[in-house]
Amino acid sequence: MDWNRVVGRNVRRLRLARKLTQEDLAGEAGLAMRHLGRIERGTSSPTVAILGRLAEAMEVQPGAFFADEHNDDDGV
Repeated sequence: MDWNRVVGRNVRRLRLARKLTQEDLAGEAGLAMRHLGRIERGTSSPTVAILGRLAEAMEVQPGAFFADEHNDDDGV
């Protein structure tokens, strides 16, 4: 399983569910928008600290980023 892709898809899914743009989320999490884009595409491996900041910004548990695509639980 490609965990970077799983995490990226979940970050994007959760961001869109909250009607946030990449710019909004990047700003709230203190990330560069390009970095967030690489995370969502699965081409960058976010650190635990970055996952924590993204989770706080989206008000989810960090484990929500690791849910497989067949699991409907988004950690909210």
